[in-house]
Amino acid sequence: AASPAPAQRAPARKPVPYAAPRVIAPPAGALLPWRRIVTYYGNPMSARMGILGQMPPEQMMDALAAQAEEWRRADPRTPVQPGLELVATVADGKPGPSGLYRTRMPDAMIRRVIGEARSRGWITILDVQVGRAKVKDEVERLVPYLRSPDVHLALDPEFDMPPGGVPGRRIGTMDASEINDAIAIVAPLVTRYGLPPKILLVHRFTDRMVVHHDRIRRDPRVQVVMVMDGYGIPALKRMIYRVEIRREPVQYAGIKLFYKNDKPLMSAKEVLSLQPGPSVIIYQ
Repeated sequence: AASPAPAQRAPARKPVPYAAPRVIAPPAGALLPWRRIVTYYGNPMSARMGILGQMPPEQMMDALAAQAEEWRRADPRTPVQPGLELVATVADGKPGPSGLYRTRMPDAMIRRVIGEARSRGWITILDVQVGRAKVKDEVERLVPYLRSPDVHLALDPEFDMPPGGVPGRRIGTMDASEINDAIAIVAPLVTRYGLPPKILLVHRFTDRMVVHHDRIRRDPRVQVVMVMDGYGIPALKRMIYRVEIRREPVQYAGIKLFYKNDKPLMSAKEVLSLQPGPSVIIYQ
């Protein structure tokens, strides 16, 4: 499986003031902006991919509960919604049987992780690293799970490869049209099955990871969260957040924190000082 890449210094830009995009009133049952989502990221089959695979399930979930409590103390006005972000489609440095440089996780594992989260009243976010596959195909494969009210979706453009591209050897690119493909699949599920709005996380830490951000479709049934990914010192993470999240707003904002690679790890108080304030916090 491909490992995370460090945050990279972005090219200088002319400073512009933050201008939030047009706000769509969230429908009944929406998690955002009423709650702050705090998740653990990874895959049970790989300790390298994140903390979700570094501990036995009960121990890992106890640790997340304690981490969520830190956020409750830091901002008592915003209820915390814990969750597990499972990499359900894993980018691979080898083509594999499909030739698409991605491996789909077995249904038994996906069901198990969803069940673990559900046992504590938490949500599950299914993360997709497409390799050379199509976003549309990988999201459609997850529809049986996305029909549940507590299961949401994430896309990881870092591993979205063009023909000839190999995950882990270069940073990928995802166009707004691919993100819109995912929205077009997920949004009708909300209507068809009477679900609360879905969360859609999109990870990024460079300009080219997400292109044409202003063309991402707005649909009240899908709450899009642009997540600042990549590890580094706090000053670098703040700078990348300012460039990739504040200057290219979509709808909601998030940030990923790396237990092993962020030196030092930003505290809840430091993260809450970011503008716009992150609605989703991911620990890897």
